Amino acid sequence: MIVAAVVTLLTTPVDGDAQVRRRMQRQAANTGELTGDTIPFVDAHVHLNDARAWIALMDEARIPRSIVFAGRDVSNAGLLAAAASWPNRLVPFVSVSPEHRAFRGAWEADDPVVASIVDSLLEAGGFYGIGEISVVHFSGTGFPEADFDPMSRVMQSLLGVASKHRVPISVHVEVTRLREFEALLAAFGNVTVIWAHGGYVPLFLARRMLEQHPNLILELSARTWIRHPRSPDYTILRNGTEVWPEWLSLIEEMPERFVVGTDASLRSTASDLGKISSVRNVLSQLTPATRDQVARGNMMRIIRIER
Repeated sequence: MIVAAVVTLLTTPVDGDAQVRRRMQRQAANTGELTGDTIPFVDAHVHLNDARAWIALMDEARIPRSIVFAGRDVSNAGLLAAAASWPNRLVPFVSVSPEHRAFRGAWEADDPVVASIVDSLLEAGGFYGIGEISVVHFSGTGFPEADFDPMSRVMQSLLGVASKHRVPISVHVEVTRLREFEALLAAFGNVTVIWAHGGYVPLFLARRMLEQHPNLILELSARTWIRHPRSPDYTILRNGTEVWPEWLSLIEEMPERFVVGTDASLRSTASDLGKISSVRNVLSQLTPATRDQVARGNMMRIIRIER
């Protein structure tokens, strides 16, 4: 079923690269290489909207665990309820991102009350991290632009809470605020910061950030996709299939610094199946030892859960 859904997705005319789509379709249908159904991975980036439907998709796609953030219709309380219903499958992070109306005002006022909310929720238990925090996020369909200083009182307070509870924080920061983001990383060197989508930065900046900030983890959700709707240079694939050799080299050099995710939201089952397939396509190109770390080991270590 997965292969059929992926083939359907790949034949949808969303871009002009028909040759790449046809090649991927043939390989997926004939060999299963691209879907990599036997490669397990922890999905580090899921926006939960329908827990039951997502669990069904996880079962079909053989995904053992997912890190889940609040979605359009799921609050922090909903995340806890879902995790209680499917323990060891859904791993909730506290979501107080500024795109959620309940928290937008506090962000605009730079009010650390946001961190107080997170502190209370972490103290009560059940959450394994904070995020995704879209502190700097370009606008998209149905998504308001966010442009808050990564060194604001709110962000520093959130990193302080993460330090107190020894949990990771997932942040979305675009390259336009890179200097402030680096200052935040340096100020909270004891906090593991998961950089959603690896900041969509080019290779040389990804390498520099990893070399200069040992507490930084690059999360590759949306960068494994064949094409990204916002910008064609966001993907780390050079032809819709193969990872750029330079990106492979960087991951192999620093295997403990990368995790993978889908950025799924269940807006489209076929689309999410394609995202899952794209992750496994990238994982299949790594050496076995690196693949195990990037696919599962790193995320399990970060959230401090035994395999």
